[in-house]
Amino acid sequence: MAEKVHPNEGGVRVNPVDRRGRPIHPAVLNAAEEIGRRALRHAERQRIDPAVAATLLEEAAATVSRAMSAPAMSRNPIRDLRSYLFRAFLRRVNKRLKRELSVAESLQIRGRDTPDAVDPRLSIDNKILIDEFLMQCDPATRDMLWRRIVGFSWREIGWSYGISSHAAESRFNQAFQKARRRLGLR
Repeated sequence: MAEKVHPNEGGVRVNPVDRRGRPIHPAVLNAAEEIGRRALRHAERQRIDPAVAATLLEEAAATVSRAMSAPAMSRNPIRDLRSYLFRAFLRRVNKRLKRELSVAESLQIRGRDTPDAVDPRLSIDNKILIDEFLMQCDPATRDMLWRRIVGFSWREIGWSYGISSHAAESRFNQAFQKARRRLGLR
């Protein structure tokens, strides 16, 4: 994980390997350290934890490093590595914000009197419904759901089960629909 550096020192220190063990090319590492402070400021304005933002920067750097080694990049090299890396970081931040927003919207419960009030009975009913739903799912489906909530991609989930990303998503959706039918939902 990237470490914050004293403001008088230059930028942010980024590890040469991301959390998944993917190496970061030295040129990309240098660019990440140069844009690090700007990237963390942007993430903090978006109300993202600096530690999470540093991890997103490392993941973006590892992805850009991998892209640089692709055969297509030898024909079309990256002209401005810092801008390219910052854009990759922004895509990851936006994806995370969108995921958090959709989770927040799906969990939001409106009260009758005011839009911000929460009816405790509805909250309990929803908890019971979610618990019943999860009990209808097999352990693999519950694990896949948990991994998706935490932020794993279908590709990562498929890799952990030794199947393709499409197969993992399909398996989850089929189990999800089966559990919904058992509960009489839709």
